[in-house]
Parts: sequence; structure tokens; C-alpha cells
Amino acid sequence: MATSTKQKLAYQKAYNARPEEVAKRVKNNAARREAIAAGKAKVGDGKDVAHKKSLENGGGNGKGNTAVQDRKTNRGWRKGSGSYNPDK
Repeated sequence: MATSTKQKLAYQKAYNARPEEVAKRVKNNAARREAIAAGKAKVGDGKDVAHKKSLENGGGNGKGNTAVQDRKTNRGWRKGSGSYNPDK
């Protein structure tokens, strides 16, 4: 099993503490809670609540901008696309 170096762990800790990353995580967690409350997702179901228009590109947490997807589908769209951001 690969392990992270102390330098990498320190960098990740600092990165995740950035205000813009904290704000994005808060919105993602709120979207998941809303989907659970609406019965679209369940705790531990292995699904992601995806934003159709990403938060980075002005998308919000409205019902029309979120969808429940498999983790593989939501996190794997970058593979082979040649682009990090599909909305641009």
C-alpha cells in the first residue's frame, strides 16, 4: 500500500483549509444533505450528489443543478477528456 509523505500530507492539509475549498466543501455537503432529506440518496449508498454546472463556474445547489450519480461516473469524467473543466 502506498503511503503519502509528510510533505504531501502537510500540503493537502493546507490546501483543504483554504477559504475557497472550505466554501466548496460546505456547499457539496449541503447538497448531499438535501438529497438525503428528499430521499434521492442514502447514507453509505456509494453515490455522489453531482452538480450539473460546477460550483467553480457559477453553479449552485438548486434542485435543477444537482443529480445523484455513481461515484465512478461523477469522478471519472476527466479520464480521456483532455480537459479538467467540462463547463468551459
